[in-house]
Amino acid sequence: MRIRIKGARLLDPGNIDDNKDIIIKNHLIEAIVDPIFDSKENETRTDIEIIDARGMIVVPGLIDIHVHLREPGQEYKETIETGLMAAAKGGFTAICSMPNTNPVNDNSQVTKFIINCANELGLSKVYPTGAITQGSMGNTLAEIYDMQQAGIVAVTDDGKPLENSNLMRRALEYCKGLDIPVFVHAEELSIADGGSMNEGFFATFWGIKGIPNAAESIMVVRDIALSELTGAPVHFCHISTKESVEAIRQAKKRGVKITCETAPHYFTLTDEDVKDYNTNFKMNPPLRSEEDRQAVIQGLVDGTIDLIASDHAPHSIIEKDVEFDRAAFGIVGLETSLSLSLKLVHDGFLTMAELVNKMAKHPAKIIGIKNDIRPGNIADLTIIDPGHTYEIDPATFKSKSKNTPFAGLKVKGSTFLTMVNGKVVYLK
Repeated sequence: MRIRIKGARLLDPGNIDDNKDIIIKNHLIEAIVDPIFDSKENETRTDIEIIDARGMIVVPGLIDIHVHLREPGQEYKETIETGLMAAAKGGFTAICSMPNTNPVNDNSQVTKFIINCANELGLSKVYPTGAITQGSMGNTLAEIYDMQQAGIVAVTDDGKPLENSNLMRRALEYCKGLDIPVFVHAEELSIADGGSMNEGFFATFWGIKGIPNAAESIMVVRDIALSELTGAPVHFCHISTKESVEAIRQAKKRGVKITCETAPHYFTLTDEDVKDYNTNFKMNPPLRSEEDRQAVIQGLVDGTIDLIASDHAPHSIIEKDVEFDRAAFGIVGLETSLSLSLKLVHDGFLTMAELVNKMAKHPAKIIGIKNDIRPGNIADLTIIDPGHTYEIDPATFKSKSKNTPFAGLKVKGSTFLTMVNGKVVYLK
């Protein structure tokens, strides 16, 4: 049985941007052909399934390189299955799972467990990241080589910054030899000092202890210096401040081997949106000022910020329905990331091609996989409906957790279809 995706705009930046049909056979792209709109014979054939995608955009499968799946150990928040169902609905054919599970993914056995579970489900693909240090405790390097052999694509102690600069240097040198990137959670904990939201007027107004921009930017500058020292690549997670954006911009001009991401909430919301102690607006790094939000957008526009990732962090009401300063950091994002990011296109900040680069092509490059739309390649595809307008409703989420600050927000553009290995895993 073949699948013919018919009548869509086919957009793979640097490769193709044209109205073409794609024919899928088994798990591969068999051919890219001129569209057929009026062939009754084609419509009635039993050996080919027609997917009418007129008015849609077919792009390389979106990849989210910053996702917390919670399993093993915190399945009441999210399981690999519910996380991958959410990923498929969000248009992601692949995600990178963070290692802060219980037990921590700091050894090959946990890595294999995650990969095997994902493979059995046959939904979106999982490329795990492993911990930099044992237990993500910041003391001793984890079994990085063994994890790489088992399937990790990067290392990170995400959520727990590696404060020991010499150990960070050794990790970079070691990972350089293995040709895998180090993902950095940039936070100077002594400066953050137990804060819960951005330091500034609104933190003072609400009586909430603040986290200054410097808590992020100090560590960004340190790890830029360590990347320069070692020649090893560093990827900065969830950049949120104007100082960090500028430091990364200048380092890139010097040729430092760094990349970075931001998340949709950092170019959509600000600390002014933290109202009535709603813990669904609590994340780390926190929502920043309007000036920071504009700096993040400018970083996306000029290429300083390489990609967009959701930092999908599911929590149950146990962690969120408490006082603001006691609530867990983090929000879900897999099912809202594309729609929120499409606003950058609708508002004229990015072209559709630039957005595809930031949500598909650049993530693939960072983790060392190929997702080009070419005959003979694996059919990992996302079909975007750019005109679909809807209201975000957490009750419709596939994710087990519903902790989002975007409930009730009207957005334009969504996933129409997600295809993994030639199999439709989500269809609107």
